[in-house]
Order: sequence, then structure tokens, then C-alpha cells
Amino acid sequence: MRFLRRNSDDTATATKDASAPESGAELVEPLDRARTAAKGKATPKRREAQGRRTGPVPPPPQTQREAFKRMRGNKVSKEERRAAATERRQRMMAGEDKYLLPRDRGPVKAYIRDLVDSRRNLMGLFMPLAILVFVALLTPSLAVQRYATLATTFMLIAMVIEGIVLGRLVTRKVRAKFPTEPIKGLSIGWYSFIRASQIRKLRVPKPRVKPGDAIK
Repeated sequence: MRFLRRNSDDTATATKDASAPESGAELVEPLDRARTAAKGKATPKRREAQGRRTGPVPPPPQTQREAFKRMRGNKVSKEERRAAATERRQRMMAGEDKYLLPRDRGPVKAYIRDLVDSRRNLMGLFMPLAILVFVALLTPSLAVQRYATLATTFMLIAMVIEGIVLGRLVTRKVRAKFPTEPIKGLSIGWYSFIRASQIRKLRVPKPRVKPGDAIK
């Protein structure tokens, strides 16, 4: 009887072992079918994928801060940022309209700059005069300080008078050149005054005309 029981147990165990590979094969087969087939090529890198994207070109930055934010978002290298900043600076100094600040854009502002740059203005000495006065105030001589203050007062009065005359002259010529444009005399006069009070070599954008050139 024990012999028969052993045989029945062994038979049951053998039956289970024989059926196990078949069930395992049945499980492996659906898993193999569920797997995705190989693509046959490498996954493109992020830079390559971004380079393939098409879409509208973003407008140029309006301010220097916006340009810095855009560069930080693109995560470019320092060399690329320096090269981009240098290129923008060169184009802005050359007077390309889309690289200028909003206050300097447009044909009206370009014409005003030409009118101011074609004249030799006393207001261009404002910054050197301020430096001279600062140095004179540091000297211990009261006579030097007194004469420097007196000369500065006369120069400032002359500059204010010249700025008013220049503003009216430029406004009249701009209205004659652009009759359909909305021209504000105060805005044009202030823009002309600021341009004329800067040293010629430091003006942005650079002057396109020389002093004495006729501007039509």
C-alpha cells in the first residue's frame, strides 16, 4: 500500500513538473508579443530635436533685461552670449531699427538724430563742464571755486537757450518732413536736447552724418 501511495504521489509531482514549463511558456509568449519592436535607429538628442522644430521666429528683445532672460532660458554658453551681445551692440550702434530701443526707432527719430548730429552744439560740453566744476570744487582756493561757479552758471544758461532754439528748429523741420505723423513739440524738443547734450563719440547709435552736412 505504501508503494502504491508513493507511486501516486510521484506521478502527481511529475505531472505538475511536466505542466509547469508549458504554463511558463504560455506566460512568456504574451510578454514577448507585448514588447515594442526595436526602432532601428538611435533616439535623437535634445539639441537635434530642437533644431528640427519649425515655427515662427520670435521677435527681437525690447530691452537688455529681456535679452538676458531669453539667453538664460536658452542655456547657451558664455562665449555664445558674449558673441550675441557683441553683435547686438554693433547692430545697434550701426542704427539698425529692430535692434534700437523703442525710443530711438522709426524714421522720425532717425531724422531728428541727423539734424542734431549735423550741428555743432554748445550743449555737447555739458559733461566735460560738469567734470571741470567737480574738480574746481575740490581745490582749496576760494577764487577758483568762485570763478568756476560763475562760468558754469553762464554756460548752463547758454545751454538752456540753445536747447530751446534747437528744439523749435528741429520740430519745425520734422513737421515739414513728416506732415502725416503726430508730432509733439515737447517730446521732439526733449529728445533733441538729450541727443545734443551727449558727447559725439558716446552717442547711441553713432552719428551717420558729419558736422556741417546739409540734411533735407
